[in-house]
Amino acid sequence: MGVVNVTPDSFSDGGRFLSTDAAVAHGHRLLADGADILDIGGESTRPGATRPVVSEELDRVVPVIRELAAAGAVVSVDTMRAEVAEAALEAGATLVNDVSGGLADPRMLPAVAAAGAPYVAMHWRAHSDHMTDFATYDGPGGVVATVRDELAARVDAMLAAGIAADRIVLDPGLGFAKRGEHNWQLLADLAPLQELGFPLLVGASRKSFLGTLLSGPDGSPRAVEEREHAHAAVSAHLARAGVWGLRVHDVRATRDALAVTAALARHTTAERSRQRSEA
Repeated sequence: MGVVNVTPDSFSDGGRFLSTDAAVAHGHRLLADGADILDIGGESTRPGATRPVVSEELDRVVPVIRELAAAGAVVSVDTMRAEVAEAALEAGATLVNDVSGGLADPRMLPAVAAAGAPYVAMHWRAHSDHMTDFATYDGPGGVVATVRDELAARVDAMLAAGIAADRIVLDPGLGFAKRGEHNWQLLADLAPLQELGFPLLVGASRKSFLGTLLSGPDGSPRAVEEREHAHAAVSAHLARAGVWGLRVHDVRATRDALAVTAALARHTTAERSRQRSEA
């Protein structure tokens, strides 16, 4: 899933693709690099971000979605608002990616159910301007058990709203109301989330916990645009873990990591088969 931020303030590339023409061109580049889905978003969810008004979000994403979908791209809309989701689906999007899991807008789940669209529900606790206040996971099982339980509650809400089980994808929400150690714990132990029985989408690309890991001698985090090697390693790990999707900024680097992972898996299987046949 290639990211197209049609925003002035996203942490990774804020402002670079704010115009429709720039966003559409970037979408085509991501497709050429091997993206399966383009995720179009008009609201930054970086820590501390403030929300655009609905009309502004619509003006940002709908023209981009219309053009890319008309060109044959599979498009998802990254939004927490039912009104934006409905307009995006009408413009040609086929999937709704809601970082709030339906908590930010009570109309979202019924709207998605009525449309019959696939729906990504992320683990979420609060809007970006104060989500760090909720980055506490002191209960039994820590962050992994808590995220699992809170996502399970969202699944119940989605099913009750009429969203079909085969249309649901879950996202652990790396970086959203989570500190660095929480992100690493989730990445190291995805199995409890997978046991809920739904595909997982994971977005680790360029996030601050990678910048912190790669801090320089003076303690300064690695610059956002210089975190892709680390993210490629995360992508390889996630592929081995069997996640459904990776939400990424650099599609080519991720595709390279996935190609290496797949080649090693094929050759490992072939070698084990050869050893068994010779035993």
